[in-house]
Amino acid sequence: MTWIATIPYTEAEGRLKAVYDRVRGPDGQIDNILAAHSLRPHSLEGHMALYKYVLHHAANTVPKWLLEAIGVYVSLLNGCAYCVEHHREGMRRLLKDDARADAILQALEADHPERAFDGAPLEMLRYARTLTVSPTSLDEGRIAALRDAGVGDGEILEVNQVTAYFAYANRTVLGLGVSSAGETLGLSPNDNGDPDNWSHT
Repeated sequence: MTWIATIPYTEAEGRLKAVYDRVRGPDGQIDNILAAHSLRPHSLEGHMALYKYVLHHAANTVPKWLLEAIGVYVSLLNGCAYCVEHHREGMRRLLKDDARADAILQALEADHPERAFDGAPLEMLRYARTLTVSPTSLDEGRIAALRDAGVGDGEILEVNQVTAYFAYANRTVLGLGVSSAGETLGLSPNDNGDPDNWSHT
C-alpha cells in the first residue's frame, strides 16, 4: 500500500480512529492516500480539508467534472498513475457520458487537450499545464488569456488551487509509494460545503 508503515482501520485508536470514521467510504474503505497519513492524524485532517475545500466545495463555480479533468491532466503530467486512476473515474461519474470521458482522457494522455476542449476550458487546462511543468514561465499574460476566454478571476483561483492541490497529492503518492491496490475508484465526498462532512458518495 505504501513504503512507510500505515495503521489500518481495525487498529486505529483515538484521534486517528475519529478521523478515519469521518473519511471512510460506504464500504468502510480508507483510501490509501489517506491511510498514508496515519502516523500523523493532523496531517490527514489537513489534507482532507484542503481536498474538500478546493475540489468539492459547493461555492465553486467551475463544473466539478472539469476540475476533475484538470486534476487528471496535472496527474498525468506529474506521472502519478494513482491520482489519474481515481480522478478519471470521478470525472466519468460526474460527466455521465462515457464517450465524452473517453475522448477527454485520450486527449489529455496525448498532451493535446485541444482535441477535446476549446474556449474557456481549454485555456484553463493550458494554464494548469504551464503551472505544473514550468511555473516560473507564467506571467500576467496567461491570466489575461484566461480572462479573454471568459474565465472570471474567482474561477482562475479555483483552477490555480486545484492544480496546486494535485501537485501536493501527486507528490504525497509518488514520494510514499502509495498504490491503489484494494481500492474502489472514483469515490468523492458529499459536497454540502462543510469540510467536516467527509463521507464518500
